[in-house]
Amino acid sequence: MTKITKKSSSFLQLFYDWIIPIICAIILAFLINKFLIFQIQIPSESMVPTLEVGDRLFASRIYNEETLNRGDLIIFYSKEKDELMIKRLIGLPNDNIVIDNGIVSVNGEVLNEDYIENQDYFTGEYTVPDGKYFFLGDNRGNSFDSRYWTNKYIDFSDIKGRAFIKIFPFKDFGFIN
Repeated sequence: MTKITKKSSSFLQLFYDWIIPIICAIILAFLINKFLIFQIQIPSESMVPTLEVGDRLFASRIYNEETLNRGDLIIFYSKEKDELMIKRLIGLPNDNIVIDNGIVSVNGEVLNEDYIENQDYFTGEYTVPDGKYFFLGDNRGNSFDSRYWTNKYIDFSDIKGRAFIKIFPFKDFGFIN
């Protein structure tokens, strides 16, 4: 066997053993991030105590409106703020929402919101248009949410994903509810 054949054979072995798997892993990671799961960091106190500033989460991409449920933690793009936000989904299309002294009712039923720590005494009534969604932060006294936005409702096309697991800080690692 000549030196050139040995060298070429060892390069091919390296190529098949290392380079192809690394390229495949990079492509797979890109596709997973693009189409299935992405990571987000919490920028504000609007979701305290559920989420703290700096928490890092994984979110699953949303492609079907029927998979959205009241109470989900949803990541969406706010045209008004020109940024990604995370809030709790309260109103689905055509829901009637009444907030009376901080108590939220949807279609006449009072929501059990045991995740609220900093309650406020806001009062208002909203009817969610078809194809739109209404969001509130868990830290109601310190949350810029649907109650205060110029455009109160978010289009489905602006919804990016549903938070499902906290990955940082490590001591709080686990599923989110």
